[in-house]
Amino acid sequence: MPLSANGQANLKTHLSILRDSSERFANTAAFKIPSVESTSNARWDTITFKQFYDDVELCARYWARQLNIRGNVPPKSVVGLWIGGYTYSDVLHIYGISKAGYIPQLFSLRLPNPTVVYELLQKAGAKALVCDNGMLSVIADRTKDSPVPIFTALPFSEISLSSESLVEEVHNSYLISEEHPVDPSERAFVFHTSGSTSGSPKLVPCNYRWLDAVARKADQLCVPIGPNGQDVSTWIGSMCHIGQTTMLLCLMQYGTCIVQPKRFPFSPDELTAMVEHCNVNRIWQFSAFFSAHLRAARQNPDFLRVLASLDEISTCGMALPKEDQDFAYNSGMNLQEIFGSTELGGSTLISIGGKDPNTRRHLRPLTGLSYEFRPVRTTTGEDYPDLENAGYHSTNRLLEFVVLPDSGDCPDTSLRNPEDGVFHTGDLFIEVGPERYIFAGRDDDWIKTENSLRCDTKSIEDNARASCGSLISECIVIGTGRPSPVLFVESTAAGVEEKNKLKKAIWRKIRHFHIRRFIHESITSADMIIIVPLGSLPRTASKGSIRRKAVEEEYKAQLDKLYGVANL
Repeated sequence: MPLSANGQANLKTHLSILRDSSERFANTAAFKIPSVESTSNARWDTITFKQFYDDVELCARYWARQLNIRGNVPPKSVVGLWIGGYTYSDVLHIYGISKAGYIPQLFSLRLPNPTVVYELLQKAGAKALVCDNGMLSVIADRTKDSPVPIFTALPFSEISLSSESLVEEVHNSYLISEEHPVDPSERAFVFHTSGSTSGSPKLVPCNYRWLDAVARKADQLCVPIGPNGQDVSTWIGSMCHIGQTTMLLCLMQYGTCIVQPKRFPFSPDELTAMVEHCNVNRIWQFSAFFSAHLRAARQNPDFLRVLASLDEISTCGMALPKEDQDFAYNSGMNLQEIFGSTELGGSTLISIGGKDPNTRRHLRPLTGLSYEFRPVRTTTGEDYPDLENAGYHSTNRLLEFVVLPDSGDCPDTSLRNPEDGVFHTGDLFIEVGPERYIFAGRDDDWIKTENSLRCDTKSIEDNARASCGSLISECIVIGTGRPSPVLFVESTAAGVEEKNKLKKAIWRKIRHFHIRRFIHESITSADMIIIVPLGSLPRTASKGSIRRKAVEEEYKAQLDKLYGVANL
C-alpha cells in the first residue's frame, strides 16, 4: 500500500474513489435515475461521474453553510441522517455532509421510533440530526425532544437553485480535500446493527482503515464482465445500510452505472424495463427478493428469458434455497452467492460457481484478509436443532467464522469479544474441501428477514413469556426470509373466536415492547400471532426444544398466505 509524504498509508475513501472515478470515467454514466418528467417505468435520466462529483461538492457547500457557518456545528462532529437512502439526492446528502467535514451517522426509516434514534445520537456523541421532509412530518410532535438541532434535507433540485450563492459564500477551505491523508483510526461513518439488543440497535463505528479494506474487496467482487467494458447494475437497498454503501464504494472504482428503481423491492416488470431501457446486465439482490423473481419467472417465460440474459446475478444476505438455485442454474442463469454481515462490510465469502451442481454453491473466503474457521464446542443436532445442513453432523465438524484483529475489515473494538479480541460472527460452516465451505446456520437465536436484516427471536419469545404469563404455554418466533416475524403460541384455546380473543390479549401485552424495535424485527399486529394446539409444534427428540426451521416448513402454506405470496 503506497504511503503519503508523512508516512501514513494512502487509504481509499468514498471521497477519494469518487474523485478518481470522476477523472477516469468523467463522461460515463454513474447513475440512471427515474425521470421526473415521466410517470412510466421507461424513462431514466443519466448522471455522469463528473456530474456526480460536482453535485457532491455543491451539496457539501450547502451543508458547510447550514451546519458550520450558520449552525455552529464543529467540523469532525457526528451528524445523524434519518432519510430514506434510496435516491440519488440521498447519496448526495451523505457524501456532501462527509465532504463538509462531518461524520454521517445513518438511520434507517425502518427504525421509526424517535426515542430510540435520539438515544443513539447521544451514544455516538452527535451534534446535529438531518431529516427529510417525510420523516419530519412523522415526528413533528417529537422534534422538541431531540437532544440535538434538527436540519432539513432538501431535495437536491432545490439546493442546486442556489449554486451561485453557495460558491460565493462557502470557500473551499470549508471542504475536505481528497488529497489530504486520513487517520486510519478516525471514524468515517457510524452505522447500526440491523437487529436490536436490549431494546436498541448497537452502534457500528466504521473507521478509515475499515473503509479502505472494504473498498479493496472490489477486485474480487466487481470486476466488469459487460461486453462494453462497463457494467450496469441496480441498487441493492438503502444507503442508510452498509450493503448499498459498500456496494457503491466498490462499483465506483470500475465505472459501473447504478440504476435507481422507482420502488423497492422492484417488480419483474420494472427489472425488465431497466434491462431494456438502461442496459442492466448485472444485478445484486437480497436472496429473498430474488426468490420472488424466480417465482414470477416460473410463470412467465418472457421474464425468465430476461433473467437468463443477465451476465451475472449476485445474491446475498442469506443462502438462496437449493430448489431456487437449481432452477436458476438449469434455466441458464449465471449465479454468484455472497455471504457477509453488516459489521464486516457486507461481503466475506463468495461461491465458487461453475457447472458442477455438487460444488458450485461452495463458498470460499475473500483473500487478503485475516479470517479463521474455529471448531465449536459441540456438533450435536440437539444443541443446534435448526442447522441447514444437519446431514453433515456425523462426519463434519461445525466451524464458527471469526475475524481476527489484524484483518482490515475487523469491526470496531466495541463489537469484538473482550476475552480474545476477535470478532465472532456466530455463523457456522462445514468445511467440504480445502478452503471450501457450506453455511450451516447460526449458534444463536438470530434470524435474517426478507431484506437480510437481523432479528433476535429469543428476546421476542422471552418478552412474550414474561408479559403474557398463563396466556402462553410455549411459543416460538419464526420469519427467516420474511418481511417481519410471526409469533407461534401453543395454547388450549379452541375455535376461531377464542383464538382471536387470545391473539388480541397477547398483542396488547407485548405491543409496548415492539414499539422500540425495527419494523423488520417487530410483531406488527395481532394478525402476526398464530395460535396452535398445545404440544403440536415439532420438537427435538431428547431436549424437547421447538425446531424453528421445522415450524417454518410445516406452516409454509399458511405463512405464504399471511404474507401475501401464496399465489406468486
